[in-house]
Formats: sequence, C-alpha cells, structure tokens
Amino acid sequence: MRRVLLQLDTDPHPSSFDSIVAVDAGVDVLLRYGSVTPGTVTPIVHGAIFTRGPADLKNTAIFIGGSDVAVGEAVRDAVKAAFFGPLRVSVLLDSNGANTTASAAVIRVGEHVRLADARCVVLAATGPVGRRVALLFALEGAEVVVTSRRLDRAEAVWKGVVERVPNAQGRPVQVATDQELAQALEGASVVVASGAAGVRLLPEPLWVGREGLKVVVDLNAVPPAGIEGVEPGDKGSEKHGVLCYGAVGVGSLKMKIHRAAIEQLFQANDQVLDAVEVYELGKRLVKQPKQ
Repeated sequence: MRRVLLQLDTDPHPSSFDSIVAVDAGVDVLLRYGSVTPGTVTPIVHGAIFTRGPADLKNTAIFIGGSDVAVGEAVRDAVKAAFFGPLRVSVLLDSNGANTTASAAVIRVGEHVRLADARCVVLAATGPVGRRVALLFALEGAEVVVTSRRLDRAEAVWKGVVERVPNAQGRPVQVATDQELAQALEGASVVVASGAAGVRLLPEPLWVGREGLKVVVDLNAVPPAGIEGVEPGDKGSEKHGVLCYGAVGVGSLKMKIHRAAIEQLFQANDQVLDAVEVYELGKRLVKQPKQ
C-alpha cells in the first residue's frame, strides 16, 4: 500500500523545504495544504482516517509545519481531538523546524560534554528553538540558564521547562546589558544561541578565553552571526580552545533527523512525535553503525 503524507502548513503556501524532505524520506504521495488552522483541520483529518481500515492506517501520516510554532501546536491538538478509537494516524510536529533543529543542537553538544554535569546557557531562549533546547537540556539533567532581554519572558520559559521537568535545575536570567550577559555566562560549559536571524547575541570578547567553556552553538545562519566568531559552516571547529558549531554544521544532523522522523511515522498509526520524541529518535540515529 502506498504511503501517504498529509502536509498541513499554517502558512498560505506549504513549505517547499518540508515537501522535498518528505519526498526524500520515501513518501509515495504528498498531499499539501496551506493556511491550515485548528478550526479547519478536522475535515482534512477525517478524510485521512476514514479512507483506510485500521490495519492500513499506518500507511497514512500527518506532518504539521509552518512558521508559527504556537499555531502549529494548536493544530496538533485539533488533529489529535479529531481521532477516535482505532481511527488515527501518526503525527509529526516540526513547525519552523524547531523540534529537529533543537534536537540536533543538543545531540551535538552531548557528543562533547556530559550534559548531566554541564551548565548550559541558552541565549534568546524565548523563541521556539530556544524553548526546546532548554527543555532537552533539562531532561538530560543539565543546569540550564534561560535568558532573554526581559526577565518576565525568561521566567515564562523556565516555568514551561519546570512544568515538563519538575526536578529541573537552572534559572531564568535577564541579559539586557553586556554586564548581565557576562554574569549569565559565569561557570558555563555550553552556550547555545537560538535568536532571530541576523541578531548578534554574544560578542566575541565575552566568550573567548572564558574558563570552563567547552562548546558554543550558533543556530543563526544569517549575518551577522549570533555568536561573533562562529561561522555557519563550523562543525566542531576548535577556536580559542572551544568547539564551535554553526547553523549549517548542525543542519546536516537536523536533516537526517527530519527524514528519519518522517520514516518513523509509517511504523505505526498511533505516534505523536514532538520535541522529546524527535530528540530520542535523533539519539538512536547517531548511535547506529555507519554503513
């Protein structure tokens, strides 16, 4: 039976990037929908679950994308609400690439640092990727410092982390000035910058020569760099005694995880792949022996 993927995009035009990844992951038929909202998704879902018997529904799956992660999460909830009994299909949420990108970043850091012993600073943690990076670090037992230019926004992120990981270690921090940023970086072994494209978050003098710092990751590929001195193509490059990753350097693993997550959808009809599930899949992926 042919594998059918419904690409539900919250933007007017479904992402060509996500479509190509789906094709490369071996999807036989790709049905693309744009401007999807929680209020319009139910008929689409019912069309997907009523056309095949329960035993064959693992051959149908749903991918939720788009640039607005909050709307994507609401669409996910509406999709799940439309299921009943055995009539359901597997779902992957990766709006704005947030889950796959965050997973790849944390996995790369974990290849060099024992996360349970690490103090990890997440710059611009209020964005969709930053929130997920903070969550995944907390799940691994790291001490997580979530930052924002406004303390109330950092506190909101930290509250969300603690709701998911009650024993999380860390704190929210305001970094509106270089002095506050320097204080936030004290004792850090890892720094991940997850801010908006083209926004410099960390000047080079504030990280170069910092005692104990082992890995920095800049997830911004648009100049200027989010972390000054880190290039998009850096992939474990050593600079000033620190291992550096740029957006492109992380991106190769992100792509592998994205494709693997699409493939995983067709293993059963009852999966919901969100940040944690995508991360666990990514960890299994990097442990597989190379062919």
